[in-house]
Amino acid sequence: MTTTPVVRALGELAHDGAHAGATACACGPPQVLADRPDGTVVRSGHVVAKAHAPDTETPALAARLSLAASPLLAGILLQPLDAADGQPPAAEGRTVSLWPYGAPVDPSAPDAAPWEETAVLLARLHRTPPPHPLPPMRGPVKAARAVARMRAARPGDPVVAPVLAAWQGLPGWARGESAAPVHRDGFLCHGDLHLGQLVRHPAPHGPWLLIDIDDTGLGDPAWDLARPAAWYAAGLLTPEVWLRFLGAYRTAGGPAVPAEGDPWPELDVVARALTVQTAALALAKSVAEERDPDEVEQLMIDACARIASLPPELVSEAAS
Repeated sequence: MTTTPVVRALGELAHDGAHAGATACACGPPQVLADRPDGTVVRSGHVVAKAHAPDTETPALAARLSLAASPLLAGILLQPLDAADGQPPAAEGRTVSLWPYGAPVDPSAPDAAPWEETAVLLARLHRTPPPHPLPPMRGPVKAARAVARMRAARPGDPVVAPVLAAWQGLPGWARGESAAPVHRDGFLCHGDLHLGQLVRHPAPHGPWLLIDIDDTGLGDPAWDLARPAAWYAAGLLTPEVWLRFLGAYRTAGGPAVPAEGDPWPELDVVARALTVQTAALALAKSVAEERDPDEVEQLMIDACARIASLPPELVSEAAS
């Protein structure tokens, strides 16, 4: 396993959490589940320790952890193990949270992906009144960071032009520059929804729950539908799966789109924003890894070119 100081510290915290009061155990070494600049995750037994991004604002994270621990969110969000009021623990200068281990979505079984279950969880999340003050959800901020990362990775490269053009066609609120319209704001939102944000707990056959609350907060609930909507528009998600997902969300009373009729007036802007975010990250990662964008990444880049070619009047209508 990787032996950076933060990984070692997380392994010790997870191990201590899994074996409280034990002097010895027969478990294996801690397992690194993720090690990225925005989060390092290490598992020991039934406990997972996560070191949050170095720039994490501790009060905002504490509010999000308190949200996940709220009885109102039971059965929707995975509940943390260290949700007591007060200062969260730290490792190597980074704020840490402890969680029970849950079984993730199996990427090798796409036909079994829990799209309907995800939609129902989102609808329940969006319908839940905030139990206490929360920061804004960080979806638009993450999109803006992806574009900034692309710019830094490919200065002056003409390949980024359609992505930047699609980005500039978005309203300010979708770029993290202003608040969303009042009628689309103030709902509990996950902020970074994708299938990697679900686990079964208890593992391996418990109910699906949403995880990773780093971007959770108040905002436009349509943002949580944006990634599957963008995938559908780009041809990465089949119409059958998209309609199953959308139908389950509507049946569960999700407020992001009307209960019937065309959902795209509410989804167009956020789907375009996630298309830009995905394409920007693809261009940044591919140059860092000294390779061309793969087939899926190229589909999102091509989608940005189509978005950039939309007549201005259509863009303005969708953004309003």
